[in-house]
Order: sequence, then structure tokens, then C-alpha cells
Amino acid sequence: MGLGLFLFFSAFGKGLVHLSYDLPFAFRPNLNPTEVVMIYLDEASHSALEQPYNRPWSRAMHARLLDRLRIENSKAVIFDIVFSDPGPDPAIDEQFAQAIKAHGKVILAADCVLAAPGVSSVRAKKFEPPLELLGSQAADYGSDEMNPDDDLFVRQHIPTSSDDQIFPMSWAAASLVGATVTKNSKEQFASRWINYYGPHGVIPGMSFYKVVSPDENLPRGFFSNKVVFVGARLFTKFSGDRKDEFPTPYSRWGSGGNRFMPGVDIQATAFLNLVRGDWLRRFPDFAEQIFILFAGIIFGIGLVLCRPIKAVFVALSGVVLIAVANYFLFAHEQIWFPWLIVVAQIFMALLWSILFNSIQLYVQKKLAEQTLALYLSPKLVKKYSQQKFSGDSNLLKPGAEKQMLTILFSDIAGFTTISEGMDSDELAKLMNKYFETAVSQCVHKTDGTVVKYIGDAIFAFWNAPELQIDHAMRACEAAIRFQDQAVQYINNQALVTRIGLHTGVANVGNFGSTTRIDYTAIGENINLASRMEGLNKYLGTEILITGETEAGVRDRLTLRYLGLFQLKGFEKSVEVHQLMGGLEKFEGTKSLREMFGRAVKNFQEKDFDAAETGFRCVLELEPKDGPSKFYLHQIEELRSETLPADWKGEVELKDK
Repeated sequence: MGLGLFLFFSAFGKGLVHLSYDLPFAFRPNLNPTEVVMIYLDEASHSALEQPYNRPWSRAMHARLLDRLRIENSKAVIFDIVFSDPGPDPAIDEQFAQAIKAHGKVILAADCVLAAPGVSSVRAKKFEPPLELLGSQAADYGSDEMNPDDDLFVRQHIPTSSDDQIFPMSWAAASLVGATVTKNSKEQFASRWINYYGPHGVIPGMSFYKVVSPDENLPRGFFSNKVVFVGARLFTKFSGDRKDEFPTPYSRWGSGGNRFMPGVDIQATAFLNLVRGDWLRRFPDFAEQIFILFAGIIFGIGLVLCRPIKAVFVALSGVVLIAVANYFLFAHEQIWFPWLIVVAQIFMALLWSILFNSIQLYVQKKLAEQTLALYLSPKLVKKYSQQKFSGDSNLLKPGAEKQMLTILFSDIAGFTTISEGMDSDELAKLMNKYFETAVSQCVHKTDGTVVKYIGDAIFAFWNAPELQIDHAMRACEAAIRFQDQAVQYINNQALVTRIGLHTGVANVGNFGSTTRIDYTAIGENINLASRMEGLNKYLGTEILITGETEAGVRDRLTLRYLGLFQLKGFEKSVEVHQLMGGLEKFEGTKSLREMFGRAVKNFQEKDFDAAETGFRCVLELEPKDGPSKFYLHQIEELRSETLPADWKGEVELKDK
């Protein structure tokens, strides 16, 4: 509440108030008024008509303009140009006066200057009316005064009071054409905000020289029954002169020539607002203050009662609701209010809510996590600490249950040899860096559970403790992430991680004694995953998966079938596949995989000659292909053996 009132009343909050007015224009489509046409004294006209930049134009030009506009049946002409002094040629002044009279509906500008301060040091307004000769022939004249804010944006119509000697130019023009609002004398003192229809150019316009030059063909009906505003639009001016251009709401996101708007365009926009009756309004100050106080109470109390995540959702919902409500009022009711002050209140309340609740939850959660962290992995600490606060009473009970898992074992190839002779502290530092990358960027990125480190190996699984319907895919993605990490070195030798994956049922849960428990998984499928990791050493591969894992990721990754293997300690043969990468590698490896697949089939059909030829063809494509070299070695040994009649191509490995 205090923040809202401070921003509402202080100069510090003016920026938010101004931005509250500006932003809705960014989302509303440009409007295209047709009642007004602009004529610009621009650079092209200066050059074409040979008029000076640093002195008034010849009034003969303005007379020619009025004659042309009279012929074109313009409804009225408003000059945003001050003609307060006699010209150098009285005859030309008379010619201009006659042109004004002939047209009949011309409004001239009166310049607004600040008089010298009096006794009260207040500088009063002083208006310099048009030259009597010209003003007497005009339908009216109005003040060319602008009302820019501190940032030079013109947002409000020129305010008037009973002390003003003349009306603003926009009001005088609206009165001339019979706008309804001008018929009520009380309306002239009402506060109004400019409703811009778009950036510069949305109101149709034309260079001055094109209208007065006989060689130019004007578009048919371009000025007919239109109110014409005439004024300057110069990109360049003398260093001592101020340009008659102002930023508008569109300046915040516009660029180039449309970023600023000439003063005459703003006068025309204010005139259109009065004629159309679509100027912008604000609620009374007391109503806005009550709303700000009400918002402070609602969000200040309500967000503190919400937990941080819920508080963020409620706060963002409140911001969206306030923004949508403001835009609806702006676009459909022509009302705006300083809605960003309320947004600032919401974020202040949100920050306090998060701070208050976070400190409270942090203390409670840390006490629980410190206890759980004695025997659980970080992932389980997070899960179980959340369960504790949700009232789950089965947190730390010992026991296990059968669960389908996808299990990963990793190992660093040749680690013993690579690390030989290293200082233990340096080795520990490098291994910690390796494990940090492997866990944070690979296993945890795919929501896997790291069970333990075994020397340089990692044991992890998916689908527990949280159920994951795509656990096989997650595990394969983690394995691919191992390959994609930047290469790490020990003793100037690159570390190569070999990975084995298998999907099967295991007993998973809390195992241990009454004083120490460990969350892990046991069963023959765990051992099979470990054997798959070891099989990489024989095949010269990095990632191997079983047929059970392959069934869960088929057609989603690039895989190569390597055959059937009889692993030590297992009676049944295991279907083995090489995980080569994502689908982006599918086409590039297609020839190799198909050629290798035919060779494996020939091997399993005991056609060793064809198999040998196939594997050697694979090596011509990929000289370092480990599985092909492995099979060639097997073929050499099997040729001298007598194979059983029911042999299906299983490769028996006697070592782990």
C-alpha cells in the first residue's frame, strides 16, 4: 500500500505512470483516420520552392496553397504556422489575406510565450495573435502551445482555464467544423489525454510543393471535404533552433523517420480526438488511489499466505489480469490508469512473500535434509524431504519392492594404467571433476538416480524412486550425453567412458542394518548391466545395450545389432546392440549398419566365408570398427572347432 501511494504521488513514480499510458499503444493495431490530411513544409518543399530555412516563407506560397485547397473543396485549413509580424512585401500580405477570406474556413496559429515573472515570480502565458490584416480574415485562431511531460512526450491535450485568452488550436478547429464536444462550454475545461492513432504517417499527408506546383497531379478527391493541417516537418535545423517534433508512445519501439512526430501531427491528432469523441480519459484521482490501496491489501496479504511457487503463479496471474483489464478499458472504453503501479505492488508483495516463506521453509527443510543426507543420495534427499512436508509416513522404512528398471554401469577404459604413478590428491581432484560432469550433465539431466560410485565406475538407474514411463529412453540419452561431453584428460591421456545398459526387474529399496541403510537395487539384472559394460572392452565399443533396452527405444535412436552373446554367469544368451547416437546419425551410418547386419546374419548361419567378406567390407568403410575386428577373430577360432547342431551364432565369453 505504501509503495503504491508513494509511486502515485511522487516524482519517482512518474516513469511508471507515463509507461502505463504508453505501453497499450504497442498492442493496439494502428487506426487510419480519413477526416484529416497533412501538408508539410518539409525539406523537399524547401528545395523545390527555393524557400529559406532560417526565415519565414513567402506568404505568396501560402496564398497559392489556399487557392488550390479551395478549388479542391477542402473543408477547413489549419495553419500551425505563426504569422504575427508583417511580411517584407505588404502586397503579398494582402494577397494572402484575400486568399484566407476567399476560402472562408481558415484557422491561424497564435504563438504562446511566457511573460516575464511578476511579483509572485510566476511566469504567465502570453499569446502573440496573428497579424491583424490576416487574423481579421481568418475564421478563428488558436494557441499552438504544446503540453509535453518531463520526458518531452506529449500525452495530454492542452489544458484550458477561464483565464486563457484563446482556445488551443485543436479546440478552435473542432469548433469550426461543429464537433459535438465544443457545443458544451463546460467540456473545454475537462482533462483529456491524446489517443494516438499510430506513428507518424498514419494520418495521410503530402509535401507542400506538390500541392502548389502546377505540374503535380493531385490524387482525385484527396482534399475534398477534408480538414487540412499545414505545418513544418524538418529533419535538419540550425543548431540554435529547436525542432518542432516530439516523441510519442510509438517512439519506444519505433525507428527511423517514424520515431518522432511533428507538432502539427499532434495538433491534428488532438483535433481528431475531439471530432471523433475518442480521446483518452482517466478515473478520478480518489478512485485510482482507492484501487491502489485495495490492490496493496489483496496482494500484500494474499501472496504471503501462498508458498513461493504458488505465489509466483498468483502474482503472474494478477499481472496478466491487470494488464488485460487495462487494455480492454484502453481499447474499448478509451480509459487508461497507472496500472504499472499495481504491477510494482504485486512484485513487491511477491518478493516479500518469497522471502518470508523461503526463510521459514529453508530452516525446516535443512533440518530434515541434514538427517536424510547421512544415508540417502541427493535426489532421494529432495524427494523424501518433500514427502516429509507433505505428510508421507512411509519415508524411511526398510525394505524393497520389485520394480522394472533401466540400469546403467559406466567405467573408464584403462583407468588403472592411465592413473598409475599419479599423486593421490591430484587424482582425486580430477576424478571429482569427472564425476561432477558425469552426474550433473548426464545422469541428473535425464532424472536418473545415482546409486553409488565403485572406484572409477558409476552405478545408476531410472524408473525409481519416481516412475518414468520412458525410463529406457532417458537412460540412453544419459549415455549419449557421456559421449557428447568435452574430453577430459589424466596424465595427458583422454578418458573414454564405456557404458552398459540393461532393462529388467530388480529389487529396489532400502537395504542395510538398523544403524545404516542404503537405497540401492539388487538382482541378476543388475549384474547383467555390469557385464554389458565389460563387454565393451572386447568389442571396442563405448555404449552397449541389451535387447530389452532396445525394445524401449527402437526407431528413436541409431542402433546397431551386434549379435548374441553368452556372458559369464548367465545361462541364456543376451541380444546386444550398440548405441551409436541420436537419429541425426541414422542416415550417415546406414550403409555400415546394413553391411554389418548381413555379415552377422551370415555368421549366425555358419557361413563364415561370407561373414568374413562382409566384416572386411565394413572395415574398409570404418577401419577402426571394433565389432568387425572382434568377429573376424571369432571366425578364425571357430573354423577349427566343431559347432553344436543347435548353435545359433552365440559368442561365448569366459571372462567378465
